[in-house]
Amino acid sequence: MNIKEIARKANVSVATVSRVLNHPENVAPKTKERVLGIINELGYKPNWFARGLNFNKTNTIGLLIPNILNPAYVEIAKGAEDVANRKGYTTLLCITEGEVKKERKYIQTLIDRRIDGVILVSSLLEDEDVKEMKKQGIAVVLIGENKGNSKEPIVRIDCYAAAFMAVNHLLECGHTQIAMIYGRVPEMENKNKIEGYEQALLEAGILKNEDYLIKEENTIEGGYVAARKLLGLWKMPRAIFTTSDLLAFGVIDAIRDADLTIPDEIAVMGFDNIRMSNLMEPKLTTVALPLHRMGLSGARLLLDVIESKNDGEMMAMREIVLQSKLKIRKSCGHKERISEIF
Repeated sequence: MNIKEIARKANVSVATVSRVLNHPENVAPKTKERVLGIINELGYKPNWFARGLNFNKTNTIGLLIPNILNPAYVEIAKGAEDVANRKGYTTLLCITEGEVKKERKYIQTLIDRRIDGVILVSSLLEDEDVKEMKKQGIAVVLIGENKGNSKEPIVRIDCYAAAFMAVNHLLECGHTQIAMIYGRVPEMENKNKIEGYEQALLEAGILKNEDYLIKEENTIEGGYVAARKLLGLWKMPRAIFTTSDLLAFGVIDAIRDADLTIPDEIAVMGFDNIRMSNLMEPKLTTVALPLHRMGLSGARLLLDVIESKNDGEMMAMREIVLQSKLKIRKSCGHKERISEIF
């Protein structure tokens, strides 16, 4: 069944059937009613992919995230999908596992599907990859910094300032032997967090201990493995700052298995403020990120680019920097502000 057969049965032109499907406001009511009646009677389903080729728009966007098992990325994805759905767009979710080859493979697939735009979350793509997408007419927005120095529209957190704030809180709690466990991904954000950690120690007059800086997989298991290394040091740290709450959960497990208490013998600081961080015991002090809002802002920004009547140049340098804040709970032992437990 195709629109030619519908046009013949309705005794109208193919162009009229096309207008009924795409611009019904331009069709006489009686004609529109007759054509729609036949479409419903025959159960005709438009080929929206072919329609997208004709109109150079498919109302489909891609969303690439590193890991579906990390609740932080799930919350970002939920925010993006909420906006896309309200605006009539379909979202294709791609899980890259933090592998640049997989990310590039997904991008090629999305290009072949003629999507309108893509949101890259904590991307490992280089600037040349982004430029290639734009050559294909695909709008690009970043959530979190990519590996290069792309000038695409971006939604981000100041990870340097967030880490600096977190380590300063540990210093205010009286800790001077502060270790840091960071994930292998997201690469650029973690690089900025390390710089914030180092600057906070520097300003406090504390020499950085290279043994206190450990990279592991950004998982609960990775946090556990890294913490066991730190706890096995001759001079183990008295506080551990992690670049994600998942890492912090693993750290807490390792400390318990070592028969140490939190925060009396060792303090733990997370990053993200995923929902489970308030269910741990002790409840986790963490850097709270507006994860859902990051997804909302990224999708709104992408749709602005897609639907802009301009050539996109005005959007090229647009940057949205969202604020993080410290969520003080029990795991760092700050007695005076324990009222902020929730």
